[in-house]
Amino acid sequence: MGAARKLRTNCLLQNISSKGEPMLFGKSVFQSILTRLDDEDAQAADAQPQANFRVSGLPMGFVTETWERPEPSPTESLYRLYGLDEEQTLSKVEEPPPPPPVMPPHLARLSDTEIAEDLALKPQDTPEKLMARRRAFAKFNHPDRVHPDFRPQATRRMTVANMLVDQALRLHPHR
Repeated sequence: MGAARKLRTNCLLQNISSKGEPMLFGKSVFQSILTRLDDEDAQAADAQPQANFRVSGLPMGFVTETWERPEPSPTESLYRLYGLDEEQTLSKVEEPPPPPPVMPPHLARLSDTEIAEDLALKPQDTPEKLMARRRAFAKFNHPDRVHPDFRPQATRRMTVANMLVDQALRLHPHR
């Protein structure tokens, strides 16, 4: 009798039935799965069936769900009442054209001497100072920074300025 009691105690500790099946809370795993499936079936039966808009035999590409249309706003109701199209009426209101762009005064200075004056190159400038002047000049004169109508003038100014800085760098004695 003591051996049978020990066997039952060991079986309970190891969650194994006396038949050798694994157990879960006093039931075999198989029994607990069946119980859970029965509970899920009962819950599914209690749930309300959802409306199904599918037609058997037709792929989903042919069937669409219907949506309720929201109530129109008072403005839409008035447009419909008088037979007007809201989009066409609103598109007739034209905005005034933007004013033409004004060319900055420095872009009108296109001669080599004027550009050299704007660069303010000096014979005692170091290469670092020359590169700093190039960057500062490009900040205000680069073609990407001006209105598209004035890009040819900005391109001309940048080309001449780069040539002048390159020439000054070549003439500068290297240390």
